[in-house]
Amino acid sequence: MPSTTLRQSILAGARRLVVKFGTQLLTGDDGHLDVAYIHEMASQIAALRKDGYEITVVSSGAIGAGLAELKMDKRPRDVAELQAVAAVGQRRLMTYLHDAFLPHSLGVGQVLVTRGDFDDRQRYLNIRNCITHLHRLGCVPILNENDTVAVEELRFGDNDQLAALTCNALRADALILLTVVNGLLDEKGQRIDLVDELAAVQGHVRAEKSRLGSGGMQSKLTSVGLATEAGEIAVIANGREPNVLRRLLAGEADLGTVFAPAKKKLDARQRWIGLTKRPAGMLTIDDGALAALKRGKSLLPAGIKKVEGTFDRGDVIAVLDKEGHEVARGLSNYSADETRLIQGLKSSQLGKTLGREAYDEVIHRDHLVMTGKT
Repeated sequence: MPSTTLRQSILAGARRLVVKFGTQLLTGDDGHLDVAYIHEMASQIAALRKDGYEITVVSSGAIGAGLAELKMDKRPRDVAELQAVAAVGQRRLMTYLHDAFLPHSLGVGQVLVTRGDFDDRQRYLNIRNCITHLHRLGCVPILNENDTVAVEELRFGDNDQLAALTCNALRADALILLTVVNGLLDEKGQRIDLVDELAAVQGHVRAEKSRLGSGGMQSKLTSVGLATEAGEIAVIANGREPNVLRRLLAGEADLGTVFAPAKKKLDARQRWIGLTKRPAGMLTIDDGALAALKRGKSLLPAGIKKVEGTFDRGDVIAVLDKEGHEVARGLSNYSADETRLIQGLKSSQLGKTLGREAYDEVIHRDHLVMTGKT
């Protein structure tokens, strides 16, 4: 099948989109926000909305906007100062976005989040519900990391991951990461048109990132994986290309890199367990337990060889094979201390060891998501 036809077949059904704009994309050479570009992208989004597309925006640029307004030429290292710069920049960024969408009779709604909001199941659902109702109210949701309160352990690190987690929370059809490069490039610097298997292109990653931004191509590929593993499409493209969104959705060739989705779609709960909430601990299992998981079985204590971390009942934990590769994630029926007591035991021994009625499974199959490639 020709590349253009294949792209069209992949993108044809994508109507619900999460579009991320990087800091460098929104910022001119002088370090100030590029207002003309913001208005151009608002026009593209408004036109697509009239055609029935639902578009949620993840926008970087708050710190860049704050740096410009405060006449600072480089990003501060001090956390408190960085938070203050972000506080100034958020207001400025949203003012420009409001003004850009106003001529199209569209409002904007700001949603500021931290990484911890996606770890907490109730807050995760609240984010999804808020975005859904903003669309119903005729507004364009604008998400950004809440840099004014985020500390290191609560940070996404960059808005690529925020965009991917938002895509999964909404069960959007496509994640579109707009940047200032033409997509993923091979060793010769040539754009890769279509990627079927993400692991096969990891060697093409380059280490550089922009002066004002916090991400890079590795960050983008990690985020692409969060979307495609859930069964959705991902795209990396140059946001400065004319009418880029319309052309991408039409499947136009020679524009960005399209990443094909996994064949199996995960439901909303599976996405939260397998791809969103960060694991509180890890279990290493033997080959027999791994084979059972692949057949759709639960994880029993007998197959557990090692327990790491501190976790409570109901926490998400990662499951590793004996080589240390992650193969699954799931909700634990036991705390870390209890799991250490029962690892390697048969189900008939659990009650006596714990001194109470016990679950046969450490992770029940209904609360387990396979995540690895083994």
